[in-house]
Amino acid sequence: MSDTTETTPGWLAPEELQTTRARMPILYVEAVPVRVDDAGEVTQIGLLLRIGPDGTVSRTLVSGRVLHHERIRDALLRHLEKDLGPVALPRIPASLQPFTVAEYFPTLGITEFHDPRQHAVSLAYIIPVAGDCRPRQDALDLVWFSPQEASSPLVQQEMPGGQGVLLKRALAHVGCLS
Repeated sequence: MSDTTETTPGWLAPEELQTTRARMPILYVEAVPVRVDDAGEVTQIGLLLRIGPDGTVSRTLVSGRVLHHERIRDALLRHLEKDLGPVALPRIPASLQPFTVAEYFPTLGITEFHDPRQHAVSLAYIIPVAGDCRPRQDALDLVWFSPQEASSPLVQQEMPGGQGVLLKRALAHVGCLS
């Protein structure tokens, strides 16, 4: 037995993550950042602009893994801060009921969601943000769209792995799509 104490619980070394991804589903959270008016109606949806490992440019939602021994609320806050910056002022709902659950598979066609790296189960949330959003980490930009613009075929085709489908579900959930 080692006397060394793990100081960053929940993190896996790259090799361990690759092995784990090959053997079991990984839990994720996804957040659709929105701006709302005084009546609580969604007026804008924020989408990140990223460059993928293959060099393609795409629009994405805030997303990331839930770490071992991490609460879902904490994972949402961590990923929102990582992608939108420390003063985005997200308002995490008191009830953590996701608006949907998305299952991503490495095999195309099982569901509408695809992730070539893994089988992932993602809890999806609509999160109002009130502060100044400045993308960080690997995000190049954050662009705010009206609900109509966000649901357009042009924006939808820029979203990989089925995230466009997830965005449309979010818009329908808040009454922005018929």
